[in-house]
Amino acid sequence: MPLERSWIESANSPETDFPLNNLALGVFTADGVQRCGVAIGDRILDATGLEEAGLLTLGDTPVLDLPFWNEVMELGPEAWTALRDRLKELLREGAPERDIVTSLLHPMDGAELHLPFAISEFTDFYAGRHHATNVGTMFRGAENALPPNWLHIPIGYNGRASSVVVAGTDIRRPWGQLKGPNDPGPRFAPSARFDLELELGAIVGQASDGTVTVAEADAMIFGYVLLNDWSARDIQAWEYQPLGPFQAKATATTISPWIVMRAALEPFRCASPAREVALLPYLEEPGPMLYDIALEVDLTPEGASPTTIARTNYREMYYSSAQQLAHHTTSGCPMNVGDLLGSGTISGPTKDSRGSLLELSWGGKEPIPVGNQTRSFLEDGDTITLRGTAQGDGYRIGFGPCAGKLLPALADPYAR
Repeated sequence: MPLERSWIESANSPETDFPLNNLALGVFTADGVQRCGVAIGDRILDATGLEEAGLLTLGDTPVLDLPFWNEVMELGPEAWTALRDRLKELLREGAPERDIVTSLLHPMDGAELHLPFAISEFTDFYAGRHHATNVGTMFRGAENALPPNWLHIPIGYNGRASSVVVAGTDIRRPWGQLKGPNDPGPRFAPSARFDLELELGAIVGQASDGTVTVAEADAMIFGYVLLNDWSARDIQAWEYQPLGPFQAKATATTISPWIVMRAALEPFRCASPAREVALLPYLEEPGPMLYDIALEVDLTPEGASPTTIARTNYREMYYSSAQQLAHHTTSGCPMNVGDLLGSGTISGPTKDSRGSLLELSWGGKEPIPVGNQTRSFLEDGDTITLRGTAQGDGYRIGFGPCAGKLLPALADPYAR
């Protein structure tokens, strides 16, 4: 699909993440009020204003009067298509409504952005083959890297929706129980091995009350965001047996402020990697379920320039978001509008394509260069920025930056 040209010239640049082909959805502050917006070039279109002006009608009653996109999700896929079609009519070259739409445009630079949807629940998966193999090799050896169930089932855990934050929010180094392998007992201290995880987050746009197929699950996905699943590796190492991550993953999860709708990614679908073990029929894919999305991670020490520490691609995943969502319903577990599913860390086959510092530094044994410094894990003042783009013919579909800065731990919260 070629570039769809807009009368907003910045949307026609091959360097923008937000051409007319994209139409990413977010929430921003205008005149002191949070409003639903659409990213277009270097501008934000006030979608709430479009609805108020009668230029955008999706339901019998207003659906953009509150600062989140959940009410649009609830209307279903036909409304999602109608939304994109109408936005393209208003923003395409030659649109007759140009003058009134111009009055609803705001500069993106410096805009205050917020969580783009109300998050119901958060589930994080462990579905990247290279990541799982790397981590398993570090802790169990190459022969036992993958647990016996890994090639058969998308493994995940239920996380905390309450600690999901929008990009630009500072992250505080957490305290927790730590115990080294040679320590006589645990101690309570700030995490010394705080890490990032490069992921893609899928947003559930339709509720379910029973099992769904992979094809049905795919149709339920409203869109995607970049996701950084911050992880305290030393807290995790002590707590995870036998029930898996808990406080190590509860500090924060950062998502990008712009939702890239599933429809914008359709031209970039690609097949999953070859499987050496056949999946059970309910997990079989009816077609390509992954996307060719190039991903990268920048680490910026305080006062220094950014260094790109990893480059990979979402097509490296072993299980797609649709498979994860379908599996999530097998027990009859209801899925809600606004549920967020983390893909799991997206790592590639080479050292420079690993999506976490745990892997990049091989558990801290091989520190990586960051400018004139090195890192095994994150230091106070470090900023992590995730980026993702799908490259089209003369345009790209992007998510915008997904950044978060690590602040020092507070004083001991239990000191008296």
